[in-house]
Order: sequence, then structure tokens, then C-alpha cells
Amino acid sequence: MKNLLPLLLSVLLLYSCATKEETPDSLPVKVAKAYGIENFDQVNSIAYTWNVQRDSVNVLSRDWKWNIKERTVYYSGPDTTYTYFLDADSLPPADAGFVNDKYWLMMPFQLAWDTGYTFETKENVSTPIKGTNSTQLTIVYAPGESKSPGMGYTPGDAYDLYLDENNKILEWTFRRGNGDSGRTWTWENEQQFGPISFALDHMGQDGNRFIWFTNVKVD
Repeated sequence: MKNLLPLLLSVLLLYSCATKEETPDSLPVKVAKAYGIENFDQVNSIAYTWNVQRDSVNVLSRDWKWNIKERTVYYSGPDTTYTYFLDADSLPPADAGFVNDKYWLMMPFQLAWDTGYTFETKENVSTPIKGTNSTQLTIVYAPGESKSPGMGYTPGDAYDLYLDENNKILEWTFRRGNGDSGRTWTWENEQQFGPISFALDHMGQDGNRFIWFTNVKVD
């Protein structure tokens, strides 16, 4: 029996490894991988300017630099500039903007980072704006307290992501509180930044650019 024990342990270890390797990725993880999540350990910081157009005229811009390893965020807005720690007991008002803007830029990665959501898929769905054939991936966050771990500031929301054959996002619809209707924007102008990529432009139903990113830098 003593001689068999090491052999049995080896077999169990090999079976465990094989099972892990053979487990297929979920579609949310495939989306994250399509944008380079497997390379994220090579990233130290991400800086960008988030821009939004309102009423086709007014533009608001916010500058961010997320130092991932130091867990700090630099913020510069219309009225103030400061740096804060993500692990602080009390986060400043700008953190809600940081989370919002980060979802617009890094939603593919949030699919791998976030917890507390369910998802379902539908094949051969036309995208709402351009009518492109796609796979619809619906993400529904569980309800909970504001800033719940892994769910941002507004738990309970839903996103319909319309994916191409490479698991890249073509368009997405945001539905507040998992309501029946929402607003849709495109994901366009994808560019590579070091080991990861981002879609920089989001166009609305009217064809105008609604949210876009400039001054993107990945170190």
C-alpha cells in the first residue's frame, strides 16, 4: 500500500491538471482574452482622457492615470486635481467617475475581474445600430449595496454586448436596473497599446461620437 500511495497521488495530480486544462473558457472570459487580459500582468499603469459630448456641443473631459501595482488613481477634472489610494477607508467623489470611465474603456477586462453577475448568450442577433450579425452576450449584475465588491457603484444593471466572430465588441446596450430598454453605442477604433487593446470611440444611434478616449498611454 505504501508503494501504491505515491502512484495514486501522481495519477490524481495529473487528472487534476488535465481537468483544469480541458475546462473551456466562458464567453465573458473569451471576450477578455480577445483584448489581451492574459497579458495584463505586464501592465504597470494606464493613463487616458475620457471625453463625452452632450447635446452635440458640450464636451466634458477627465484625465486619469491608474497605477495598478501601487493602487493609486490620479484624477484631473474641470475644477480639481488630486491622487488617491484605492485602498483608502473613504474614497473621494471622483472614484465614481473613475469606475464609470473605466467601464467604457475596459469593459472586456471587467468581465474577467468582476464577480456577482450572471450571463446568457444568443446567436445570430442583429446589432441594434448597424444591423450586423452577432452573438449577444447579456451581463446582469446582482442587486446590492452601492460600490459592492466586483459590481461597481450601480449593482443591478445589465449590459447587452454584441460580439463579432473574434469575440470583439461591436456594440453594447446599457440597461439601468436590468430594465427592458436602454441606450446603445458602438465600439470602434480599436488600437493596440503594448500588450492590450482598447476601442477608443463610442458612437450613438444618431451616428455622432458620444464618448471617446484620447491621450491613452500604457506602461
